[in-house]
Amino acid sequence: MVAQAGSGHPGGALSSADLLTVLYYKYLRHRPEDPRWPERDRFVLSNGHVCPILYAILADRGYFPKEELKRLRKLGSILQGHPSLAWGTPGVEHSGGSLGLGLSVSVGMALAAKLDKKDYKIYCLISDGECQEGQTWEAAQAAVHYKLDNLCAMLDRNGTQIDGRTEEIMKIEPIAEKWRAFGWDTVEIDGHDYEQIIWAFEKFLQNQGTGRPTMIVARTVIGKGVSFMEGDYHWHHGAPTPEQLEQALRELS
Repeated sequence: MVAQAGSGHPGGALSSADLLTVLYYKYLRHRPEDPRWPERDRFVLSNGHVCPILYAILADRGYFPKEELKRLRKLGSILQGHPSLAWGTPGVEHSGGSLGLGLSVSVGMALAAKLDKKDYKIYCLISDGECQEGQTWEAAQAAVHYKLDNLCAMLDRNGTQIDGRTEEIMKIEPIAEKWRAFGWDTVEIDGHDYEQIIWAFEKFLQNQGTGRPTMIVARTVIGKGVSFMEGDYHWHHGAPTPEQLEQALRELS
């Protein structure tokens, strides 16, 4: 998709692929044939630039034809470079792009569910760089204050952002301890190990009724599965050449 578009963000899409695969194929309660089903669980992609993985999963689950994937980032396409509610993309719950906002939106959704006495759950993916922003921590504080145990946040801890390594740009460690200090039930996992991902989601489900939101700190690798992308922050964005694409698809198959 990114190669065909000539631009995009493949690195984070690959680092978060395993998390979202487990979420959408095992845990998220949703109906592709009825995207606005009131009782559905909500997924908020806070780091909206990694939307290629979300679009790929939505198409595979039947939200829209897979042919639409060829129109990523094209003028008039429902698949813009960041998810947008303005384009009516089936399955998209949040207009991503301004980093740091997604967790606040998720807190609002989770609080709404509580006020309406609904049992749907809110899942939110955030990035390393967003943990350098104050709004993320305001949302973290609010989630605990309102006892939002129906909220599960996932941190794609691939250690990179657009300008380099996160610990060189603005140190965020010890990140798990920080979330625990804010009152979140926090677990650390290998974000590419399916057994650990499943364990983390199960723990979130077991937390219902405790009044504590869940944070899954997933240690991941940017560009996971593609040798020339893995661990290289330069692949935060950028499109592979035809030769690189051929190699990447071969390595991922």
